[in-house]
Amino acid sequence: MAHTNTTNGKELKASNSKKPLHKHTEDALKFYFASLNGDRPGDLYDLVMGEVERPLFKAVMDYTDGNQSQAAGILGINRGTLRKKLKTYALIQS
Repeated sequence: MAHTNTTNGKELKASNSKKPLHKHTEDALKFYFASLNGDRPGDLYDLVMGEVERPLFKAVMDYTDGNQSQAAGILGINRGTLRKKLKTYALIQS
């Protein structure tokens, strides 16, 4: 049964099993490879980074209520890099 946590005024659903993020990633990649039916993937690094970065940046921006300086600090990147990524993923206007 899932329980609800509240963080920064937002509700989050969490399962009883506290699986670490790397296990979710491993499971997702196993599923992805199985779905290829023997085909070889291409540009896997770019695919994975694109799939992970956008929700990461969105979640951090939501957490900081849009404060880019705080978000950059949390992510450990400079604000210019953050702005570039936010524009890349259409999370802010140019």
